[in-house]
Amino acid sequence: MALNKNHEFEDLDGVKCGIVEKNVPAERVAFLKELLEYNGYTVVAVPSPAPKAAPAPAPKEGEEAAAPPPPPPPTTFTVGVTDYTFNTINALYGRLLKTKDGHIVTPAYWQQKEQQSHDEVPYYEAG
Repeated sequence: MALNKNHEFEDLDGVKCGIVEKNVPAERVAFLKELLEYNGYTVVAVPSPAPKAAPAPAPKEGEEAAAPPPPPPPTTFTVGVTDYTFNTINALYGRLLKTKDGHIVTPAYWQQKEQQSHDEVPYYEAG
């Protein structure tokens, strides 16, 4: 159980893990796995449980049966690291993660909004 929403941990495949992200697609899993393993973490990714669906209402008298159920949602994963003290916010804003080319991982790079991480000068060092 987490103390707050920013520091979650749970058992993934029988291993206690710090949760990095939940409900992420396979492409994001590959990105996070490569980045976190480069930084020395052991990554565990498991399929996320399917959301609970409400049962279809029973057809009323004289009505046809309900349409077939919608297709299953896309497969998503829960990503964690075996260091259950890992906290994504602290790792990003504490400038603890690096890319393979030696740059600090920025929030924009982490969110995959940028293809390369550009070292940003922290506000307390600027100026």
